[in-house]
Amino acid sequence: MTTDPFELAAAAAAYIAGHTGVQSHDVALVLGSGWGGAAELVGETTHTLEARSIPGFSAPAVEGHVGTVRSVLTADGKRALVLGARTHYYEGRGVRAVVHGVRTAAAAGAKTLVLTNGCGGLNPDWQPGTPVLISDHINLTAASPLEGATFVDLTDLYSSRIRALAKEVDPGLDEGVYAQFTGPHYETPAEVQYAKRIGADLVGMSTALEAIAARHAGMEVFGISLVTNLAAGISPVPLSHQEVIEAGQAAGPRISRLLADIIAKL
Repeated sequence: MTTDPFELAAAAAAYIAGHTGVQSHDVALVLGSGWGGAAELVGETTHTLEARSIPGFSAPAVEGHVGTVRSVLTADGKRALVLGARTHYYEGRGVRAVVHGVRTAAAAGAKTLVLTNGCGGLNPDWQPGTPVLISDHINLTAASPLEGATFVDLTDLYSSRIRALAKEVDPGLDEGVYAQFTGPHYETPAEVQYAKRIGADLVGMSTALEAIAARHAGMEVFGISLVTNLAAGISPVPLSHQEVIEAGQAAGPRISRLLADIIAKL
């Protein structure tokens, strides 16, 4: 297998095209905790592939994530590539593996990337189940998907155009800055306060590295988080992954409809 990440992405895109008969996709979705139901509402799933059969992909290591890649036909005739097999940085497989899905989507023709996640909220007004648009991010992983002298402008990384479309669907949507920590442990209360002081509103373990790779690939990026819990020190109770799953399940139908309606406007 090739070690070049872009050649591997091209091989994965070719595999998807060969096994679906769909030569090009328009938009790609990475569905994180709580967002899995959106695929059913975006359009008709015409093909479902096991992620581990696609070059460079592996089965998800996190409960709440599905291990498939789907080709979805939307009502207006567009093609959406739904990536249900996200690799997290804390899995220890390296940054290339984390962004392989994004690079595969770009190689498959997608011009727009929709990134979703479940995260901790720093604003006590955002109760579990609240969707929040990502306006910017703070990358606290000390890593980058870019290698060598690869300089990429990240101004307006999270598309203001698509955020405006999202607010047409739901004018009540708030925006926030997402901070990606490495995980897999949850942040300490002191780390949460640190993140708050440097400008974060949301904390989680995904998204930022993927967004950087997408910008490098020339994609327009839209990010939306589901607040599944109040962050450590803000929440009055200890954090648990079960809480994250339950909040995602409770909010799933509502946020999935919201996301599908936003994608319909793209």
